[in-house]
Amino acid sequence: MAAPGKVAAFRLPPLPTIGEIIKLFRLKALKQLSQNFLLDLRLTDKIVKQAGELKNAHVCEVGPGPGGITRSILSAGVEQLLLIEKDARFIPGLQILSEAAPGKVRIVHGDILTYKMEKAFPKHLKKNWEDEPPDIHIIGNLPFSVSTPLIIKWLENVSKRDGPFIYGRTQMTLTFQKEVGERLTANPGSNQRSRLSIMAQHLCTVENCFTIPGQAFVPKPEVDVAVVHFTPLVQPKIQQPFELVEKVVQSVFQFRRKYCFRGIETLFPENGRLKRTEQLMMTADVDPTLRPFQLSMSQFRNLCNVYRKMCDEDPSLFVFNYREELRQKKKTRSLLGSTGQPEQTEEENQL
Repeated sequence: MAAPGKVAAFRLPPLPTIGEIIKLFRLKALKQLSQNFLLDLRLTDKIVKQAGELKNAHVCEVGPGPGGITRSILSAGVEQLLLIEKDARFIPGLQILSEAAPGKVRIVHGDILTYKMEKAFPKHLKKNWEDEPPDIHIIGNLPFSVSTPLIIKWLENVSKRDGPFIYGRTQMTLTFQKEVGERLTANPGSNQRSRLSIMAQHLCTVENCFTIPGQAFVPKPEVDVAVVHFTPLVQPKIQQPFELVEKVVQSVFQFRRKYCFRGIETLFPENGRLKRTEQLMMTADVDPTLRPFQLSMSQFRNLCNVYRKMCDEDPSLFVFNYREELRQKKKTRSLLGSTGQPEQTEEENQL
């Protein structure tokens, strides 16, 4: 019995183990959905611990599967838990958990990539962006096939302060392939530095918490898994629209092994390309002979700010698409035949 004046901590009643749930409902991880089950509740507890204090918090778990992490979240004493599961085979097992925690669990059979997170939580939980993060958390052991497009989507939501970030600076604790986790947190000069590094770190504090060995999962994936925690920043490090930052960063990393000016050239049409590239790099004070992974966040900020000014002066610049220009050149070559036409460059072949 709880001491007078104290609320008893929530405890799940005795339940079938995750392994028993898998057998009971004849659940198999589908390779085409890149599903891997985590059965060790010590590891699921460790993942949930990285999210911070969850007592009385509202949590959304993405892709709960057979419910290992779900149990750890409920044991942390959350107020409400929203489960979004795409695979209907897992719903009956999750309903057992829902019945074991009356009034705490809401199950949605749906796709997180299309689910409208704007109405996922009560309005009273909203906080101003400048305040501390709201008592809302997103947690998920993400299928590898979904993890990168999903984090890019959520980073765009952070930039626009919509989706799950309409409530404020909602924190996320998610799993990725180890290599993706390293990219998300890579520093300038690291070989893992990539588009993901810049897009994530200019909008969030990103922490690679720990690595789970592949053998902890069933079936065992070919790679280890990183647990990564995100807290949106009050002020993004690059104060430009998401689409503009993404275009510049994507262009810079187009040819990651070459000097950065080769990628930056792809921001501009063929007519005047060299002159505009030189203008951008000189005004942004970026050494054109640096490799993309050597550029600092402040250099990316300068490139984005100067490119924005150039786009304001010539709005056709932002809609220019280098790949489309290549397609048109290729089409012209095939119509005219190869006679007298220059060979494709190495960069064109690579693209």
